Amino acid sequence: MDNKNLFVLFSFFVLFSCNNKVETNTEIIMVKLAESTQSWNGDTLPNYPEGQPKVTILKASIPPKAKLEMHEHLVINAGLLLKGELTVVDEFGNRLELKAGDPIIELVNTFHYGVNEGKETAEIVVFYAGDIATPITQIKE
Repeated sequence: MDNKNLFVLFSFFVLFSCNNKVETNTEIIMVKLAESTQSWNGDTLPNYPEGQPKVTILKASIPPKAKLEMHEHLVINAGLLLKGELTVVDEFGNRLELKAGDPIIELVNTFHYGVNEGKETAEIVVFYAGDIATPITQIKE
């Protein structure tokens, strides 16, 4: 191999190795987003029901200016707002303002609603922990 080809090969190697670094960080980071024995308004969470457990995970997309119906959850639930803004208002007028990245430990057996007062669709993932006999949500009549 002549010096010209060796130089081209060496240059290619240097260029390739500088622009294609392999990420070697393998550190796992855990961040506790929420932990409580109370819902966001301070009410103590109820005991879990007896019977066969059932876990439900829902993702809701709430368009700007949309308002959910007044409802209550019959099981313990918690969520994480992934995108947008969401305001939760309970039947007593207490308000919780959420922005993307905020966790929520939701109300149980208390009527409330959510409203997107923002300019983009709000997306929230909610985890419900109950039993197979109990509905997760009940609309106020």
